[in-house]
Amino acid sequence: MGTRRKSREMVLQMLFQAEMGKQTPDQVRSSFWKERADVDEETRGFADDIFRIATDAASPRSEGIDGLIQKHAQNWRLERMAAVDRNLLRAAVAEMLGYPKTPRPVIINESLEIARKFSSPESVNFINGVLDSIAKEIA
Repeated sequence: MGTRRKSREMVLQMLFQAEMGKQTPDQVRSSFWKERADVDEETRGFADDIFRIATDAASPRSEGIDGLIQKHAQNWRLERMAAVDRNLLRAAVAEMLGYPKTPRPVIINESLEIARKFSSPESVNFINGVLDSIAKEIA
């Protein structure tokens, strides 16, 4: 598994931990990395950056990310989505916004591979449709 894929999976786990544990981003970072002291600096750096973009309360990105997802997830309220799907979408949109030079198809494909690993088979098509629609809007 590549460094970026591993980072993306970790971002999903961090966002999930923050939401389910009702923890602040700082609390998540502290406990998450304490348990993964062996993760290399490049993997950790990319994961931390995407997590920061996705959770930065001082920036309109966080609300903007959920707003984009809500807008493009037709007939699905954010709170009704599976937590894994919701947080995977947040991570992917955060990467699209924070790393505009990364090709959108790469981000979408990576997200679909992670969805195949952590979510249900039905979620893959849903996530693909939402991310494809968002990518077209922010391109």
